Amino acid sequence: MIRTVTGDIHPDELGFTYSHEHLMGAPPQHRRTDEDLVILDEEMALSEARAATAVGVRSLYEASAWDYSRDPAALRRIARASGLNIVACGGFNKGEWFDDLLADQSTEELTARIVADVTTGMDGTDVLAGAIKFGTSYNRVTPVEDRVLRAAARAHRATGAVLHGHTETGTMALTQLDMLEEEGVDLNRVGLVHLMRNPDPFVHKQVARRGTYLCYDGFAKIKYFPESTRIQVILDVVEAGLAERILIGGDLARKTDLTAYTGGPGLHYIAGAWLPRFRADLLERGYTAADVDELVRLFFVENPKRYFTFSDPY
Repeated sequence: MIRTVTGDIHPDELGFTYSHEHLMGAPPQHRRTDEDLVILDEEMALSEARAATAVGVRSLYEASAWDYSRDPAALRRIARASGLNIVACGGFNKGEWFDDLLADQSTEELTARIVADVTTGMDGTDVLAGAIKFGTSYNRVTPVEDRVLRAAARAHRATGAVLHGHTETGTMALTQLDMLEEEGVDLNRVGLVHLMRNPDPFVHKQVARRGTYLCYDGFAKIKYFPESTRIQVILDVVEAGLAERILIGGDLARKTDLTAYTGGPGLHYIAGAWLPRFRADLLERGYTAADVDELVRLFFVENPKRYFTFSDPY
C-alpha cells in the first residue's frame, strides 16, 4: 500500500506522479531570511495542485518536513479539494534548519518521533506520513544530521515507509548510502534528491547501481542549468540500463517558482511544458515514440509506484 494524507491507497491508484514538490513550506521562523522561500498560503497551494491535475498529474510527494513548516491538516484539505493524492513527509530535512532545534534529541528520541509521524500522525494531527526524510549538509554531515539519518533508517525499518534523502547541492550521496547500510537498510528502499544539482552521471550511476532511486528535480530552474543538461544526464543514466531508478519532480519551493504567487513555471510545468520538450529532444536523437512513451511511463508511473509502496518492517 501507499500512504497518503487522505488514507492508504493501492499502488495502482497512484498514477502519474511528481516525486518531489512543495505546496506548503518555509524555513523555521527564526531562520527566515529569504521571504521567497515562504510559501504558506493554502489557497495558492490549492491553485497549484489544481494546475497539476489539469495536466494529468494524479499524485505528488510533498517534501516539506517538520523543520520546514509542514502543514499536514492543510495538505489533507488540499488533497480533498483538488482530488490529488498527496504523500506527506515524515522526519526532518537538513542541519541548516534543524541542528539547533534538535540538538538535545537522542537517536532513540528522534526515531520515536519519526515512527509516530508514520503510524500515529504528524504535529498533533491524525494525518500520516508516507515517506521519511533526512538530509546532510554541503560536503559534510553534522552530528545532529548523523543522529537524524540513523533515526530515519531505524524508523524506516520499523514501519516500512520509504526513505527520502536530501543531498545539499548533490554532495554526500555515497556517504549517506554507506551510513544507511551500517544501519541495515535495503538501499532499494531509498531515494536521494538534488543529485541533479551535481550533474555528474558517473556519480549518479554509482548511486543507482546500489539500488537507490535518483530523485531528479530542479526542472524549470534555469538559473542552475539549462534543461538540455538535465536531459543529457537522464539519458546517460538510461543508456547505462538504469531507467528503473529514475524519479522526477520539480522541487518548486519558492514564490518565484510558482504560478499562483508570481507567474513562475508552477506545478503544471513538467507535465505541461517539459515533457513535450523531452519527447521532441529524444525523437531528434533517434529514439522512437514507443521508446519515449516507455521512459515516461517508468519515470512518472511505474518507478514512483514501486518507490512509495510500503515494504514489510525488517
